[in-house]
Amino acid sequence: MVVRANGEIESEEEKEEEPKALTKEEENLEYVVEGEILVIKQSLSLQSKVCSMIIDGGSRTNVASSMLVDKLGLTTAKHSHPYKLQWLNDGGELKVTKQAIVTFSIGKYSDEVVCDVVPMHVGHLLLGRLWQFD
Repeated sequence: MVVRANGEIESEEEKEEEPKALTKEEENLEYVVEGEILVIKQSLSLQSKVCSMIIDGGSRTNVASSMLVDKLGLTTAKHSHPYKLQWLNDGGELKVTKQAIVTFSIGKYSDEVVCDVVPMHVGHLLLGRLWQFD
């Protein structure tokens, strides 16, 4: 404990620690500030290209942008149960008719996931809760 000339008291507990240097992966993370649903936006590697990914713990859908699928030349297949999405598009419903298998890596972690293919601009890949179980 230190008593300063102006009467202020400073203790070791009150001193702020200097921030530690962030890794490249930590620099790219964006955390939700409030709320119960965790949403993380991060860069990842797809076929040696840097892309953006959103992990949304409140979503039940894995989605790859149609632009990503086209640019990387990923093979698509007909969706076994086509459905309509409304939340990705302000202009109305989107019919989901295709799926693609996307292999990605974040640092040393790599995975392969089946994604529905739709036109979206929020990111290249959106992973919902189900990606953990694919």
